[in-house]
Amino acid sequence: MERAKILVVDDEINIVQVIKAYLEKNDYLVYESDTGRGALTIFENLRPDLIVLDLMLPDISGEEVCRMIRKNSDVPILMLTAKSSEDDMVHGLLIGADDYITKPFSPRELMARIISLLRRSQATLTRQQETAVTFDGHRLSIDHELHEVKMEGKLVSLTPIEFKLLDILSRHPKRVFSRFELVNLIQGDTFEGVERTIDVHIKNVRQKIGDDPKQPTFIATVFGVGYKFQVNPDE
Repeated sequence: MERAKILVVDDEINIVQVIKAYLEKNDYLVYESDTGRGALTIFENLRPDLIVLDLMLPDISGEEVCRMIRKNSDVPILMLTAKSSEDDMVHGLLIGADDYITKPFSPRELMARIISLLRRSQATLTRQQETAVTFDGHRLSIDHELHEVKMEGKLVSLTPIEFKLLDILSRHPKRVFSRFELVNLIQGDTFEGVERTIDVHIKNVRQKIGDDPKQPTFIATVFGVGYKFQVNPDE
């Protein structure tokens, strides 16, 4: 079985060495970079399966690296940062991160989050399910087997969590899911953040598929409860 490739980006060499030691102990193939530009070069050339990305880098910020990668890839990104406020966490998720951990962190917790992200990503890529389902007169297409979403024929780039969220909602039209339910279905027992993160992911999905939150076609907010997908599949 091919070893998963993980790119670790941080300019603190001690942190990189600790993360690398834990990853290699678990049989992952590790690449390192201490700059944002170096990380982008490695990403383009080697296409890692997951990126551990520090926000504070000496050349370009981790935020900018994340934005650039998100333009053409849904590779799982786990952000490292010394910032610990809820606003900082929400901001990291808004720009495309899949998970977020603050320094100082437990290496065991970091490994658990990495394993969880990889498991969800690989499961999404390998599952054998029905082919594309369309909605709203074929405007929106969701291919569960190929992990592809298209809006009016154009490919939409979603992160693994965003795709999973749209997948769950669209498979159960009209059913209302609470934020707590969605957190557990998408992120499982390793999630230690706040339910507000689901709102961030919903906002991202809506923006990418052009769904107006004030007059949504697809994802409706059920105030005080959560969300529902309000369109049945095309026949």
